[in-house]
Amino acid sequence: MLRDGWFRELPDFLNSGDLLVFNDTKVIKARLFGVKESGGKIEALVERVLGEHEVLAFIRASHGPKPGMRLILAEYIEARVEAREGDLYRLRFANPEPVFELLERLGKLPLPPYITHTAEAFDETRYQTVYAREPGAVAAPTAGLHFDDAMLARLAQRGVRTAQVTLHVGAGTFQPVRVDNVAEHHMHSECFSVPQATVEAIAATRAAGGKVTAVGTTSLRALEAASASGTLLAGPGETDIFITPGYRFRVVERLLTNFHLPKSTLLMLVSAFAGTENIRAAYRHAVEQRYRFFSYGDAMLIERR
Repeated sequence: MLRDGWFRELPDFLNSGDLLVFNDTKVIKARLFGVKESGGKIEALVERVLGEHEVLAFIRASHGPKPGMRLILAEYIEARVEAREGDLYRLRFANPEPVFELLERLGKLPLPPYITHTAEAFDETRYQTVYAREPGAVAAPTAGLHFDDAMLARLAQRGVRTAQVTLHVGAGTFQPVRVDNVAEHHMHSECFSVPQATVEAIAATRAAGGKVTAVGTTSLRALEAASASGTLLAGPGETDIFITPGYRFRVVERLLTNFHLPKSTLLMLVSAFAGTENIRAAYRHAVEQRYRFFSYGDAMLIERR
């Protein structure tokens, strides 16, 4: 059954004792422009910060840099290409400042490719959840962009509890599936962490008869990755989990998510969660009703099939 509503009505769909699980990752200013030592222009997108002075990055250039080559990024950062790792490059920064400080000061916010304008001050606040805490993502967990402090307060007043996971969203979230056999699609690995307090909150919610809602596909993927053994376990990890129809979900009963790109891994995930025909019907309805799609668009609350 489909039902239209406003996001401000979300508390009406939840009950006292229910639990919302948020992804508290924070988007970093991961895009850097610069030149190779040969003078050729490059664009680097930091995919993962490995340490105080080392990163994995995608590099766009007319000719890819070779190991040992020196790069100058943002007219200040000196980086050496340490190695090529698949379609990523391992870079070591020579500057004394930690990577996160350099990116915050000199980097540009990485907006999704379907947003064509250059990131502005508006985006630096809008493309960040109000509960973002842990820096490391190159894309926002966009379902969380709908929440503000007033909504969180209303949910608390209704008796809805909240918990957090961290999954640092990588650039791979933008990559469409380009193979006919989806089993051949490779997901980039992403770092995640599930606190013990969240494991306990989920167990307590279920014991009391409440429902668990994942806010965003990234929260859902973190919880599923952490329960791969059959039991939800606390701690850090890495995951390249690719959820497609036929997958058996272990942790949550509801998913709050935006409308996703065609041929995307996220569209396959929501189809697995709600059923392919249900999602097709929901998307047809959304198009007919002129819902807004993608990062700054509307959201849907899905019950698990």
